Amino acid sequence: MLSRAAKPYIDASVPVLRQHGLAITTLFYKNMFESHPELKNLFNMGNQANGSQQQSLAAAVFAYAANIDNSAALAPVIERIVHKHVSVGIKAEHYPIVGSNLIGAIKGVLGEAATPELLAAWEEAYGLLADALIDAEARLYQQNNQQPDEWLKVKVVEKQHQSDDVVTFTFQRDGGQGLPKFKPGQYISVAVHIEELNLRQIRQYSLSDANQDNTYRITVKREKGDEYKPRGNVSNWLHQHLRVGSVVDISYPCGNFTPDVLGQQPIGLISAGVGITPMISMVKEISINNPTRKVLFAHAARSRANISHIEDIQHARHVLTELKTVFFLNESKKQHADELEGRMDLSGHISPEFKDGIYYICGPQSFMDDQRDALLELGVAPNMIHREVFGPESLNHII
Repeated sequence: MLSRAAKPYIDASVPVLRQHGLAITTLFYKNMFESHPELKNLFNMGNQANGSQQQSLAAAVFAYAANIDNSAALAPVIERIVHKHVSVGIKAEHYPIVGSNLIGAIKGVLGEAATPELLAAWEEAYGLLADALIDAEARLYQQNNQQPDEWLKVKVVEKQHQSDDVVTFTFQRDGGQGLPKFKPGQYISVAVHIEELNLRQIRQYSLSDANQDNTYRITVKREKGDEYKPRGNVSNWLHQHLRVGSVVDISYPCGNFTPDVLGQQPIGLISAGVGITPMISMVKEISINNPTRKVLFAHAARSRANISHIEDIQHARHVLTELKTVFFLNESKKQHADELEGRMDLSGHISPEFKDGIYYICGPQSFMDDQRDALLELGVAPNMIHREVFGPESLNHII
């Protein structure tokens, strides 16, 4: 718990961080990578280049300062960070490096305003956060029965094009060894060497299949890039270079975007674009283990041809007796009864019983925010709505 002496300084930091947070985090990353260039192998350098990681960390530091005594608000955010850190192999010895560079950046930006008392308060606050993360990550490493620097070597046994820009890869361990069990909605990290960066880069991809004894499946959208966002180094590398027989390093399964498959309350699986991938894992697990559960599967896409894993959804429809599917398409020929044209609008699809259901949303940030707001307006309780976040976004840092 933060000391009484430090708390006033942290409280006073909130408006300062709101004003100078981006400058602090930009300087933090610059200094840290200059003194420890090896850490570039752990960070997404694409997000560094476009500035989104700096903005995300600035908002996260602000949110931490604003909620430092609100453990209930911080707990779900910390849990998500713990899973992300374990998926990339963060170690306890990384935390002093981050801490010293963060404090140095605060001092560098604030200058004389960064009094010894303020810096001491932030050293204490960071130490508390670091200890909580280190302990939680150690428990998750132990739970996974893995070491922080341990990766699984797997071979591609199938590569299937879902569309021009979406490909599924199925992995298997060499020698017929089994793979660790996972929960539907979890993800794995994939680590590859990007020659043009001369760096090992790590990205997370949701598992897009039901639990199998010997295989994992991921679904990767190739990020071509445009004037608003850069080309995806890893997604393009995977599309171009990974083929049947290729060997790649992956992490143990991580993530807390995981429903209770055996639950009895109605469940809504809401997605857009490649955000469909964790929903496929969920609906397949439910069809295997709980085939009478009431399920709403709502998805937004450009056209029906752009819906990945449509055959898995069709199979689930034959198994799940209470499955309702609805597809909101920009380009709809209305050849199927479950197609609607235009943006997703759930108002006509949430029956009274589904207002007491639980919801999982995955897709672009703005889509997830819009659908959460829509569900709240329809009377769904906030704690029954869960969103998956990849990259630097952090649910607008509402914690």
